[in-house]
Amino acid sequence: MNDTTKARLEEFRSSIDNLDAALVFLLSERFKLTKKVGEFKRDHDLPPADPGREEVQVARLRALAEQSHLDPDFAERLIRFIIEEVIRNHDRIRGA
Repeated sequence: MNDTTKARLEEFRSSIDNLDAALVFLLSERFKLTKKVGEFKRDHDLPPADPGREEVQVARLRALAEQSHLDPDFAERLIRFIIEEVIRNHDRIRGA
């Protein structure tokens, strides 16, 4: 690999590293908010899961993925993974 190729690859990787860091920070902020939702649900005796809301979110994010030229199946797997973790956190908050 020549120096120009190596430099260009490092440039791509640096941008990817920055995006990965942004994703981590965004997920952290999202989970801070969902923790508050879990506490609210506990305090108001609401169930940890809301299947109707979850399906609306999945459909919305699939549409956004399509508009963004991202594989909608991937986007759905990702949001379902996040939702499952949120529900686990809500169960922990509830003390289940």
